[in-house]
Amino acid sequence: MTLTTDEMTAVVNRIKRAQGQLAGVLRMIEEGRETESVVNQLKAVSRAVDKAGFAIIAAELRRHVQDGTVSDEELAQLERAFLSLG
Repeated sequence: MTLTTDEMTAVVNRIKRAQGQLAGVLRMIEEGRETESVVNQLKAVSRAVDKAGFAIIAAELRRHVQDGTVSDEELAQLERAFLSLG
């Protein structure tokens, strides 16, 4: 995986945000908060992590399109990665 500095910064920020959200979920569980609230926050964490994955895949696809150098195997790998996030 090769990301530009801007792409890496965006992905790292998304992951750090998700990390903070997950820490909040842990606190909610320890405090005995309502199940619905905990699950809603878990969904938010999951979406944040998925968005980071989508950003990584999009960056790779952009790079391959710009270079015009994507093999069938690389395309299949990116497709599998993309579909695994859904």
